[in-house]
Amino acid sequence: MENLLIVDGMALLFRHYYATAMHQQFMRNSKGIPTNGVQGFIRHVATAVRDTKAHHVIIAWDMGATTFRNDISETYKAHRVAPPDEMSPQFAHVQQVSQELGFHNIGVRNYEADDVIGTIAKQLEGDYHIKIVSGDKDLLQLLDDRIEVWLIKKGFTEYNVYTKARFREEYGLEPGQLVDVKAFMGDTADGYPGVKGIGEKTAIKLIQQYGTVANAVDHTHELPKGQQTKIETYHDDLMMSLKLAAIHTEVPLNYEEIKNSMPYVTDTVKMCEVCDQHELKVARNYLMKL
Repeated sequence: MENLLIVDGMALLFRHYYATAMHQQFMRNSKGIPTNGVQGFIRHVATAVRDTKAHHVIIAWDMGATTFRNDISETYKAHRVAPPDEMSPQFAHVQQVSQELGFHNIGVRNYEADDVIGTIAKQLEGDYHIKIVSGDKDLLQLLDDRIEVWLIKKGFTEYNVYTKARFREEYGLEPGQLVDVKAFMGDTADGYPGVKGIGEKTAIKLIQQYGTVANAVDHTHELPKGQQTKIETYHDDLMMSLKLAAIHTEVPLNYEEIKNSMPYVTDTVKMCEVCDQHELKVARNYLMKL
């Protein structure tokens, strides 16, 4: 069975932009436009193709600042600041370069890249071994017999690789139950509250004991008085957080079109030509050494 690599494009772009921006290394081209994030993205994807032995590559992108989750909560990711000036022109540039390199690029308005990744992974896991590369632990809820999540750890080659078996052993839960855990504990980065006063350890224990948020709520009378009070007080926040934490796996997509356009053949010469056209010297030099 062939390997399908699905990459969280924005996660890589942001990561490599900030990795060099902190040292003011923006790698500007002859027009003065920064390319540091784009070059890091290329190097990382090319290395991931090698390390995952990928036969096919899909790059998932966020498309716009708002999604259906903003209809559920106005505060969802509302606190995130605008990207730096040096990063803004790299959003369109990285997608153009990625397309020219032969990767299948996909994004759907009103949905996050995570939703697109989840939908494709769940739909195609019967046909491929799927390896997801991202820095987002929320994607662990997608783990299955043929779905791995490679969480970026350091540089281009170090990952925290999760399989379904590892998740079960580490958390004592099924991957899908991560949604219920997140609903209780909330997520300050994404801007949803959970139940104030309930952290990760307590949330995991509650789901280990009761299986779901709904069942835990039905059995609040069995809990210590303090936990009862918290769950009853923040019940609405809990239910809202449950909706926000879940990756949507039914994004409308044309799977036949995806299958037909995602074959990727490693061609270093072609990739270097694309880098030359876009003045991506650092990425080109890296590719020559892979």
